[in-house]
Amino acid sequence: MAAPGGARRQPLLLLLLAGLVYGASAVFFEVKDGNGTTCIMANFSADFLTNYNTQSGSKNSTFKLPPNAEALNSSSCGKENASNPSLIIAFGNGHTLTLNFTRNSTRYSVQMMRFVYNLSDTQIFPNASSQGPKTAESVPDITADINKKYRCVSSNQIHMNNVTVTFIDATIQAYLSNDNFSKEETHCIQDEPSPTMSPTSAHPSSSPPHPSPTSAHPSSSPPHPSPPHPTPPHPSPTPPHPSPSPVPESPSVHKYNVSGTNGTCLLANMGLQLNVTYKKKDDKTVTRVFNINPNNTKVSGSCTTQQVTLELQSETSTFLAFQFGKNASSSRFFLKEIQLNMTLPDAKVPTFQASNSSLRALQATVGNSYKCNAEEHIWVTEAFSVNIFKVWVQAFQVEGDKFGSGK
Repeated sequence: MAAPGGARRQPLLLLLLAGLVYGASAVFFEVKDGNGTTCIMANFSADFLTNYNTQSGSKNSTFKLPPNAEALNSSSCGKENASNPSLIIAFGNGHTLTLNFTRNSTRYSVQMMRFVYNLSDTQIFPNASSQGPKTAESVPDITADINKKYRCVSSNQIHMNNVTVTFIDATIQAYLSNDNFSKEETHCIQDEPSPTMSPTSAHPSSSPPHPSPTSAHPSSSPPHPSPPHPTPPHPSPTPPHPSPSPVPESPSVHKYNVSGTNGTCLLANMGLQLNVTYKKKDDKTVTRVFNINPNNTKVSGSCTTQQVTLELQSETSTFLAFQFGKNASSSRFFLKEIQLNMTLPDAKVPTFQASNSSLRALQATVGNSYKCNAEEHIWVTEAFSVNIFKVWVQAFQVEGDKFGSGK
């Protein structure tokens, strides 16, 4: 059951005295069992970005986890061999965020994250073409050692089809041994220094390549590399509202691979559609949609034990790259970073450059593959998003140049 009063926010003075300084918008949650013993504690802020349909086309809604969000009484400490602990957070007009936990002998993790959003909430979703609740789910990379708290200062983006949830300055612990956060902590991979990429040979597959999602900003701002040390988080991007352009047909789905000295380190099957927002020479902001044509794209890349990179160069001077990382403790791979460098002749600043190194998309256990037949929509920055069609991808451990079992 949830703590009395739902979400309990600690006073800032108490946090300062305890040496635990959280973001001003962080919200504290606590779940207790029937005896009043705490089993889950969490303190974080969260940004939500949701793409939804209206009669005039798709729109994006961005909103934050409000200070009055509450842990519902339906939250639970679970029962041994029967059910797992869960934190169920409610806010606004019928929106809920659920974290379901699981554990083994040494570690615990969020087994499933579920976000239910109510399209009938006209303040957040004005002019929605459908009404009622919608559900998005994902398996986030939130894991820690038993009797340690999960700590992530950096932004942690979790992609769930048309929804991106960004946790900021998060402290989470389940299966508590006492009624407070443990002093010891397990840091998220975003807070760790980025390993240095050593170039290795990459080989195109027999099928034409196609790139991953990429982000775009005017070239007056160069790509921002991931910080070598933990840095204060940045809020999730808020997309502008430009004039839309006609949407082309769905992109072709193609297979490509990247290989190194130890064999294939990346297999991917997908179609990609890029949405780029920029200002034209007449100062009008527009959004253009580009399908990736694998027939005029060259592939290269590299493999290391910690990173896999795919680089694509098109005949139209578009350079796209995406990088997969790996969490050794949880044995999961994920799409970590996306880069774009492209030329738009009608743009006020013709050259666009951008990168985002804090992505956590397309996740699966190493040795298995990530597979989704539905279209996925991932926001990368305020000026760029990508539609991914029929994705099937596997990074790092690829046996016999074949996909492993799909998630």
